[in-house]
Amino acid sequence: MVVRKRAAPPPSRSRELGEPKIQETAYVHSFANLIGDVTVGEGVVIAPGTSIRADEGSPFYIGDRSNIQDGVVIHGLDGSKVLGDRQKEYSVWIGRDTCIAHMALIHGPAYVGDDCFIGFRSTVFNARVGKGCIVMMHALIQDVAIPPGKYVPSGATVTTQAQADRLPDVRDVDRAFAARLLEINAALREEAQQSNGTGEMSPVRDLKSDELRRAVSSDTSVGKMTFNRETTEQVRRLLQQGYRIGIEHANARRFKTKSWLTAGTLSSNRPDRALAELQGALADYENEYVRVVGIDPDAKRRVAEIIVQRPGESAPTGNGSSGASSYRASRPAASRGGGTTTASGDLDGDAAEQVRSLLRAGYQIGVERANARRFKTKSWLTVGTLESKREADAIAELNEILTQCQGEYVRVIGIDAEAKRRVVETIVQRPDGSSTPTKTAATKVAAVTGNAGVASYGRSGSTSLSPETIDQVRSLLSQGYRIGTEHATPRRFKTKSWKSCAPIQATQEREVLRELEACMAEHAGEYVQLIGIDPGAKRRVLETIIQRPDDKPAPSSGSRTAASSTGQGFGASAASYQASKNGASSDRLDRETLDQIRSLLAQGCKIGTEHATPRRFKTKSWQSCAPIDSTRLSDVVPALEACLQEHDGEYVRLIGIDAAAKRRVAETIIQRP
Repeated sequence: MVVRKRAAPPPSRSRELGEPKIQETAYVHSFANLIGDVTVGEGVVIAPGTSIRADEGSPFYIGDRSNIQDGVVIHGLDGSKVLGDRQKEYSVWIGRDTCIAHMALIHGPAYVGDDCFIGFRSTVFNARVGKGCIVMMHALIQDVAIPPGKYVPSGATVTTQAQADRLPDVRDVDRAFAARLLEINAALREEAQQSNGTGEMSPVRDLKSDELRRAVSSDTSVGKMTFNRETTEQVRRLLQQGYRIGIEHANARRFKTKSWLTAGTLSSNRPDRALAELQGALADYENEYVRVVGIDPDAKRRVAEIIVQRPGESAPTGNGSSGASSYRASRPAASRGGGTTTASGDLDGDAAEQVRSLLRAGYQIGVERANARRFKTKSWLTVGTLESKREADAIAELNEILTQCQGEYVRVIGIDAEAKRRVVETIVQRPDGSSTPTKTAATKVAAVTGNAGVASYGRSGSTSLSPETIDQVRSLLSQGYRIGTEHATPRRFKTKSWKSCAPIQATQEREVLRELEACMAEHAGEYVQLIGIDPGAKRRVLETIIQRPDDKPAPSSGSRTAASSTGQGFGASAASYQASKNGASSDRLDRETLDQIRSLLAQGCKIGTEHATPRRFKTKSWQSCAPIDSTRLSDVVPALEACLQEHDGEYVRLIGIDAAAKRRVAETIIQRP
């Protein structure tokens, strides 16, 4: 057997280093490097690619029957020691029957007790890991002492003693997992001894291929679980959009109270490696709920939560037929033709206009679906991305998806491919067959909200609520939020001393609007603000003033009703459309821009503008225009017109600004030279 004593080239002080002390029954692969005073006990297996260097801190001790797997690095700091079980100081002490898995780092001063498992790519530095502990993948243990028999989950960071003391105990399934690795270790020794019939160790490279796989790969997979297409597509889609993938788990009790526990973040951005890590997490939390969380690292917010494991469910079979590939395979050949379809099909005017607007803005359109149970838990499943860029073909393709997903929720996703993020999420189908779009995210494109909803309420006799307020209420209710109101006299308004109005218990749009009207009438001559409330998180999501003491009654909505009843809808002229929107009209702004401004203001965003000459436009060197402080549509539109006139012959773009998050939510060019 070839035992490598030093790495080449040896350090200048190598003459002062001790020699490794290796028991005859230990097996050290010829591709492993051992340097300095390293004691290797009986039956130890050291796999290829390991680096055990006692050239700075020393000595090292590796206990009997321990398994050091491929790529492990063991090193130490000079002068820092731990007390080993032999009552002697060591830079690194590794006990008996312990497994150090692939690519792990043990950096002294470090103590790892007997019967421990240190998972793939985990790090132990300046720490003690007690007897019988199990440390899973990608964990960091530093400056702490882990009590015996504790379990460290994948991705955990344990850097304070309080964190170490709160760790859970090792379970029987975890002990079985570690015992399996030790059995593999024993099989390696036996196969290596039997390979030449002499009882002596032979290099692993001389083993047969099947023996090699069984011997040194240390296969740690638990079971043969494979993900179905739905989960695979979800993970791939999130990674393609530049999101990070987090993992959370909960037992049955925590699941009922929504008290999820974090299990770390997937380290790899490659789908195959990420899915392998996720499979390991499912094995770690068997018999628990596990969900993956899509995280936008720039905005520092969650974009998706998908439950991928439930207690008692069998392993996914991978035969799901709802993935993008299976959907496209099932599409009729005629529908993939050259775009002979021109009608909107099952989509109503609002949804069709939303799709057209996204395509005109250059965004990709993804589609997701969910049954009633998944919709409640926001566990959407990816259908795929619309292939066609032509409006008629894309709408026809979306209609086919709606037909295949009858009885389910379906939403379209606007994707900015360059920024790798979502810009809009709109529900276009519900189980009852309706397809009214529901805005669920700030959008860069015009959030088209047709006149039909406003007109239908106008026929009920409402004259005190503006169209912006009605749209805002509709949007909040569609997202599951509750509506509240507050009022204040002019004196209280100056000191921001708002008083709560009677709570609105209704969740139906018409009833909520009636109660809002009653509140405004009761507090005539005062300020009234609309409150959007998230009942789950028990927090406010929106505050917007809907009545001021100097407000005049809104104009009659009869013209809107007439336009709707005659079937004009989106075909109405721009002038009549603008006149119907609380008197906001413009000669320089088109209807889509006015809709976008109205939508941004309804969501509580501020409006800004930027301009650029053709030369600056090529280098994306935009310059800010004068700020627009008002949040009233009647003030914002004239300010925008003045900006367009001032920078005539230049590019001008509209900016939507989320003042609370201090970030932009929309950028749209509204003037070109």
